Amino acid sequence: MTKFVYDFNEGNGSMKDLLGGKGANLAEMTSLGLPVPRGFTISTEACIEYLNSNRQLSKDLELEIFKHLKQLENKTNKSFNSSSNLLLVSVRSGARSSMPGMMDTILNLGLNDKNVEVLAKATKNSAFAYDCYRRLLQMYGDVVYGIDSHYFENYLTHYKSKNNLIYDQDLTTDDLKEIVKAFKGIYKKVLNKEFPQNPNIQLLEAVKAVFSSWNNERARVYRSLNDIPSDWGTAVTVQEMVFGNTGNESGTGVLFTRNPTTGEKEIFGEYLMNAQGEDVVAGIRTPVPISELQIDNPNIYLQIERICEQLEKHYEDMQDIEFTIENNQLFILQTRDGKRTAKSAFKIAVDLVEEGYTTKEKMISKINPQSIDQLLHPVFKPTALDEATVISAVGLPASPGAATGKVYFDAETAVEKSLAGQKVILVRHETSPEDISGMNVSEAIVTSRGGMTSHAAVVARGMGKCCVVGCEELEINEKKRQIKYNGGILNEGEVISVDGTTGIIYLGAVDKKATETDQSFYTVMEWAREIADLKVRMNAETIEDIKAGLEFQAAGIGLARTEHMFFSKERLQEMRKFILSARKTERLKALENIMTYQITDFTKIFEQTKDLPITIRLLDPPLHEFLPHSEQEIEEVAKQQGLTNTQLKQRISELNEVNPMLGHRGCRLAISYPELYLMQVEAIMRSAAKLNKKGISVKPEIMIPLVGMVEELEQLTKKIKIHIEKLLEELNTNVEYEIGTMVELPRACLVADELAETADFFSFGTNDLTQMTYGFSRDDAGKFINQYKSDQILEDDPFQTVDKDGVGRLIETAVKLGRSTKEQMDIGVCGELGGDPKSIEFFHEVGLDYVSCSPFRVPIAQLAAAQSTIKYDTIKGEVFS
Repeated sequence: MTKFVYDFNEGNGSMKDLLGGKGANLAEMTSLGLPVPRGFTISTEACIEYLNSNRQLSKDLELEIFKHLKQLENKTNKSFNSSSNLLLVSVRSGARSSMPGMMDTILNLGLNDKNVEVLAKATKNSAFAYDCYRRLLQMYGDVVYGIDSHYFENYLTHYKSKNNLIYDQDLTTDDLKEIVKAFKGIYKKVLNKEFPQNPNIQLLEAVKAVFSSWNNERARVYRSLNDIPSDWGTAVTVQEMVFGNTGNESGTGVLFTRNPTTGEKEIFGEYLMNAQGEDVVAGIRTPVPISELQIDNPNIYLQIERICEQLEKHYEDMQDIEFTIENNQLFILQTRDGKRTAKSAFKIAVDLVEEGYTTKEKMISKINPQSIDQLLHPVFKPTALDEATVISAVGLPASPGAATGKVYFDAETAVEKSLAGQKVILVRHETSPEDISGMNVSEAIVTSRGGMTSHAAVVARGMGKCCVVGCEELEINEKKRQIKYNGGILNEGEVISVDGTTGIIYLGAVDKKATETDQSFYTVMEWAREIADLKVRMNAETIEDIKAGLEFQAAGIGLARTEHMFFSKERLQEMRKFILSARKTERLKALENIMTYQITDFTKIFEQTKDLPITIRLLDPPLHEFLPHSEQEIEEVAKQQGLTNTQLKQRISELNEVNPMLGHRGCRLAISYPELYLMQVEAIMRSAAKLNKKGISVKPEIMIPLVGMVEELEQLTKKIKIHIEKLLEELNTNVEYEIGTMVELPRACLVADELAETADFFSFGTNDLTQMTYGFSRDDAGKFINQYKSDQILEDDPFQTVDKDGVGRLIETAVKLGRSTKEQMDIGVCGELGGDPKSIEFFHEVGLDYVSCSPFRVPIAQLAAAQSTIKYDTIKGEVFS
């Protein structure tokens, strides 16, 4: 019989796939001798079996759960359904990858009408006992029966208001008994059901509810956003309750062993006295900074400091720790690698390596490459801030960034407006896991309640979203869809700017400027370049883009498109002369004029790249793209070219294509008009020769696009080489060069061994290769790709992440065939997929030499390339110590 349930003593930290992150870490901390409340974990395998069995727990699993429950009773000397020494438990989800707040938790499970009095007598604290019971009723109703938590919250708020009470801890025993009675009435009113009085039934129903929460809407959205597979399932931990709400010597908190926003080495977090854990993360009460615990309870704070250091050393990373103090005794309820901002991730990595806690390789493996986008986000201009109107200056800066957008008060509206093209900012009293889709589309998140470890703060940091929480001076009226602030009213749809670094919110849009990265970023990126086998080039042809890529230490240019060299006003006029002129002499003169421009262009590019490799793609688009479309343009161009409108329209009609993507473009155009490519090649070689004379060694890589047949490549390569050799002889100089092809047609992949006889290098154009393989138009696929993903027809958008089974197999085939002909052939990729971390791992595996991507994705690709090398070498057995 498969074992599904594991005592904390039976597991360890390496069992995350089976026990989930929470269960594995609780087992690991138990083995370290830390003060962890005892318990057991029901495995992810049990979850998958449950979900695949029409959401039914097998009898064998039920027996195994109760067997471990009995063992827990024996270890704690308590009884789960007893008239004395009562055992209560928490039931919590725990996937192998952290999904904060996305699945469900139930506390105080096991209480009922009878044993609540047992708990009251045992603790001599009736208010505490009934506080626990009312919390259970609310959580259980929400999680197990799906009763909207607002039923409970609205009643509690109304009750406190009616009785002039502010805080939950102001409620007396009689108040809490009245609330318990009302909460039970909500079950009857909403569901016509009673709250189950049998603790065993409570436990089994809770386990089923937590397993089911793996597939709730917010969990599915979070998995989709974070590339977490849907077949992992969640584990469930059942753990002895310890109570932070027994009085003023009890409390609960969440902390990070380092500051998750700045990366500074300081214990960072919050706590609440006389509270339970959900009070801190839910954001309903604004907690107290953890630093104040040094004054409130120095002994407990000292213990926390020691445990923080121990766990950091053990896990070799910054930790996110949940703790409870019960009657002056500390308990650790959870530890996991802490979510952090991109800025802090780099600082923490460098500091932990320098402190000797871990290695470069391990820290590089833990940084999310996509988070670099957040690090490079712009910030507000100081001069603009001086003139801006402040709406709120008391918010807590939960996640850095500078964001501007229109205010919306619920996730659904935020998603709707975002899809309509608006920049949106989600403003709430506090966020809950149900808001995940709205948070994802927002430029920033603002809450009036909650602290630095609230749901909004933790999730926003993980998403790289700007976030300000605890803006208590904002009066948010979600019904009226407006915010009152000191000095005015802000209505839904109006624009605000949010500074997640300072916690200040401004009225209207505030100008931004480029951010400045600190030394830790450059240090980590240097490590990445040292480690990575796969080089990272940039796709760039403008001087601005080239400078940006060089700042990130790109290894050269993997794709310099030449189309833009034809499109400025004067050049376009010459190109139209080439296309429209009936006389060959005029066409050649037009090309000669264009060449003069392009010599200047290439010279400027080579001056920037110097001796770095540079791959230049010869003209790719069809000729009709250079001709006018509107009546006004046609009339103007006809005059310029000495044609009648009718003659010009006739030529436009001749060049018009039904399917231009598959039409007369790329090398096909050069077969018809070889003089086009010869002009470009001459411009390249004249520029390179000029730079070589100045002592700058330029070695251009000339790339012919859209080749599908070896005969195309042979014909064009032969003509180009003859032209180059004649030119170099005329210039009395020598320039090294290579001629290769862009592999972007399925046929080219299948005949790559033949192409390699002629080509010096290959570069995969994954945009067109994906289009041609799927038969999808990249410009139109957005209309149905999301539907395909939600229906699980596609796991990823193939234009964003390589399709390993189709496009990937063609790439792998082409690499093997090409290198069977030319063993040392240089092979790269230059499509959009060159900047995607998941695709980069695949490109590493199939043996590419480099990837090329847009300049601002270069550091993302460099980090992903290093991670691929580390992973691949670890699999081969070259484990980094």
